[in-house]
Amino acid sequence: MGKLARTRIKGVKIGHAQDADALTGVTVIAFEGGATASLDARGSSPGTRETELLRPGKTVERVHAIVLSGGSAYGLDAAGGVMKYLEERGIGVAVGDVRVPIVPQAIIFDLGIGNPGVRPDFKMGYQACQSLSEQFELGNYGAGCGATVGKIMGPQNSMKSGIGYHEMNFENGLQVGALICVNAVGDVFDETGIIAGALNPDGGFADTAGIILGGVDAREFMNGNTTIGCVITNAKLDKALCQKVSEVAHNGLAQSISPIHTSMDGDLIFTAATGEIQCSIDQVCIAAQTAVRNAVISAVKNARSAGGIKSIRDISAADA
Repeated sequence: MGKLARTRIKGVKIGHAQDADALTGVTVIAFEGGATASLDARGSSPGTRETELLRPGKTVERVHAIVLSGGSAYGLDAAGGVMKYLEERGIGVAVGDVRVPIVPQAIIFDLGIGNPGVRPDFKMGYQACQSLSEQFELGNYGAGCGATVGKIMGPQNSMKSGIGYHEMNFENGLQVGALICVNAVGDVFDETGIIAGALNPDGGFADTAGIILGGVDAREFMNGNTTIGCVITNAKLDKALCQKVSEVAHNGLAQSISPIHTSMDGDLIFTAATGEIQCSIDQVCIAAQTAVRNAVISAVKNARSAGGIKSIRDISAADA
């Protein structure tokens, strides 16, 4: 078992399911009383399900779960299993005698690692719901099972990433958490510099942004990306304000991944609000930005090597 995180946001539970041999998985964020939600997609290659409902002006106001998964477009099948789990518990929008759970989803491309013939499906989505809890694993779990970063020198010179979480709790009662699956073309950095990314043959970091700025067109090495995640808060927000939070939250990606939002990334951030606390939208936005940045760093620091791909632990051990 990897390092555990915990969300203290009332009514929110998170669950994973994964195939550690095939290196793919699914993560579910479930909202006991539903949540107002929206999103902002900045990358050029997103893969999604049920996201149009989240736009301001659309009829549905609340979602019941949000799904993050691997498997590229094939992984969109996982939301069906989540819907089944929720329907069995009477959760969803009432349409006559039927309950229809609202379950938006975003995917990463992880078919270049592990077994590309195994993808998150209906069964795996259902299994992720069976593990829903306030406590959950970080790193090579759920949607982060097959996540990698730093692809520009080829997959053999990329590094293992995963799923990370960071939560902030304030004196006025506001809570803001960020759950991020990091599968970027670019490198991940903190205040010390690059900590995970494309590796040179000698083992040092290649500096993806610098290579691209140098005029190298390495798109053939940049397939299989996208950083996705969800900001979770107990603030009272409508869909338009949730969208605003997602927009600002992307700054957290820019503060921890370079380059970000490339033509080969599908970067997307949901925001889901449970509606407990009235507070300044700017407080929520700044907290979201900070939480996203720290969640990205958490994702790579909790990753373990897999599929022949090194992790930050291997690099740190070599430097010791």
